Amino acid sequence: MEKKTSKLSILTKGIIKENPNLVLLLGTCPTLATTSSALNGAGMGVSAMAVLICSNIVISLLAKIIPDKVRIPCYIVVIAGFVTVVQFVLQAFVPSLYDSLGLFIPLIVVNCIILGRAEMFASKNNVLDSALDGIGMGIGFTLSLTVIGAVRELIGAGTIFGFAIPWMNAHPMMIIALAPGGFFVYALAIAAINYFTKGKGVKGSFGCHGCAMASICQQEKCIAELEKGVEA
Repeated sequence: MEKKTSKLSILTKGIIKENPNLVLLLGTCPTLATTSSALNGAGMGVSAMAVLICSNIVISLLAKIIPDKVRIPCYIVVIAGFVTVVQFVLQAFVPSLYDSLGLFIPLIVVNCIILGRAEMFASKNNVLDSALDGIGMGIGFTLSLTVIGAVRELIGAGTIFGFAIPWMNAHPMMIIALAPGGFFVYALAIAAINYFTKGKGVKGSFGCHGCAMASICQQEKCIAELEKGVEA
């Protein structure tokens, strides 16, 4: 029973408690750039989730083989391979979505959510747990992008997934579909998560200790040394 609870916790933590872009504030760039519509947000989220799951599995399998000094370049090569596959699939079967997402598909290679989960979780856990982590984080990322995109599309264009909504379609607030509106809706989504979780999700997620890349970043070490009066 304890094992099942642990697996369930790994699967569900990325949806709200550790949502990658609403709590950990990772993947902000694609969140703001691709959520002009619900379809674009969902497409970006599913693409990133596919790469995240596959890369987590492969990195977990290869964790003991990859030398520690070159682990990050190796992770990037693995991620880039899956991104290329996803890019070709979108280009072949969903060309309109491929054209809408544009440059942000290949940029999944350097998405800090995927690289962060590879370093923090997949390289330290078994294949099943890594796959569940990828699914949970991917679902959380996809849901947040879809919701933000739906809100921006509804208010900014008066449509949902391309379907016109009466009255809203005749009175759109164009600014919501533009960059300022993206920041505003994103901020509201973060505030909503903070409110409904009573700050439990957001607490401790900021700064070096909450950063997904803390283990490969020297900033925290440098700050600590500077505070002790030692030259970093």
